Amino acid sequence: MLALSFGAMIGWSWVLMTGHWVQTAGTLGTLIAFAVGGLAIALIGLTYSELASAMPRAGGEHIYTQRALGRNWSFACTWALLFAYLNVCLFESVALPTAVEYLLPSIRLGTLWEVLGAEVDLGFVLIGSSGAAIMTWVNYRGIHTAAVFQTVVTVLIIAAGLLLATGSVLHGSASNAEPWIVSPATGILSVLIMVPAMLVGFDVIPQSAEEIDLPHALIGKVLVLSVIAAVMWYVVVSASVAFALDGHALASAGMATADAATAVWGGTWAGSILVLGGIGGILTSWNAFIVGGSRVLFALAESGQIPAVFARLHPKYKTPYVGIVAIGVLSALSPLFGRTILVWLINAGSFGVMIAFLFVSISFLVLRRREPDLERPYRVALPNLVGWGAVVLSMVLLSFYLPWSPSALIWPYEWLVILVWAAIGVALFFWYRRAG
Repeated sequence: MLALSFGAMIGWSWVLMTGHWVQTAGTLGTLIAFAVGGLAIALIGLTYSELASAMPRAGGEHIYTQRALGRNWSFACTWALLFAYLNVCLFESVALPTAVEYLLPSIRLGTLWEVLGAEVDLGFVLIGSSGAAIMTWVNYRGIHTAAVFQTVVTVLIIAAGLLLATGSVLHGSASNAEPWIVSPATGILSVLIMVPAMLVGFDVIPQSAEEIDLPHALIGKVLVLSVIAAVMWYVVVSASVAFALDGHALASAGMATADAATAVWGGTWAGSILVLGGIGGILTSWNAFIVGGSRVLFALAESGQIPAVFARLHPKYKTPYVGIVAIGVLSALSPLFGRTILVWLINAGSFGVMIAFLFVSISFLVLRRREPDLERPYRVALPNLVGWGAVVLSMVLLSFYLPWSPSALIWPYEWLVILVWAAIGVALFFWYRRAG
């Protein structure tokens, strides 16, 4: 379960974005940004930890918010969360061939068409769709198969990261890490607003809590530990890249993490291993969000708020197989629509996660007041501080996506995606409320 949550948070960005972070905020500035952002997510994670141990049922957020806030608000929270999970799965089938191309530049087989300026290549479609088929099969066979896959690939990712960190310690230089903080220091904020998106994924543990063979108190502890481990990962990788590459090399790097490994070990083989680790990150993130997304669909169907077919369990594997297959089919089709639209989807999906975080934080406070005697195998110390801190920080993180923020969602494209998804949700809500 630690591998499931950690792997969900360690996707492709640690390979692709590290150089940008260091150039924007500086070495120390990047560490400050991740420390502050990590603290915010850790507070939110603590509310999840207590609720997951108290109500270890498939659906996580759907269960907590329904108990605390009622059926209507619960649907709003869960629908926003489903939006985010689906978008990650759709994006990973495009990220996978992009990563593979670094190792095998000849995978392009010819442009099929363009969508909003983004080429759709046949080779990319075949690799992305094949990846979707494999990930669907892994999850179809049950949570145990998915967990074993997640653990093996996570170990490979950690091995790649250790290769980079070791080489940086042995062959890197502190002088390369200058400037420690880029002027102006507002670059730290530019990195900070990206941190929540990097740490989304710990919440897949509550989605599958009903299937986890762990004492309920440990579920909460594993969740918090996974957030700490992910923050440490990003900090160590960022510092390793900064010590390995000077400013000029960093500015000209095509993929900074891979180029840093090549530089400190003196061979392209090291860079290739780092990219393989990045591919592993894509697969672990993809795997975790299929687990989470299918359980969200199951919870909504079980509550009678979407078609009941999504609540069916496989007679042998006991998985919500209809949701798994549906996510797999959409993931297999997504490479046909190009990268531009999918970037809009992933950005809009991050907004959905922040909405879910806010709802869960509020539910934590409501249940603490309304049901003080609820059995909580994992109890958070200083619940008012944690709960109100999580609410405030969730609202701050949510504001990063609004028009006055430097990281605001793009109008009209990304906001239109949100509005369309919201309209579908409203239609389903009223249809099934009338039917009920």
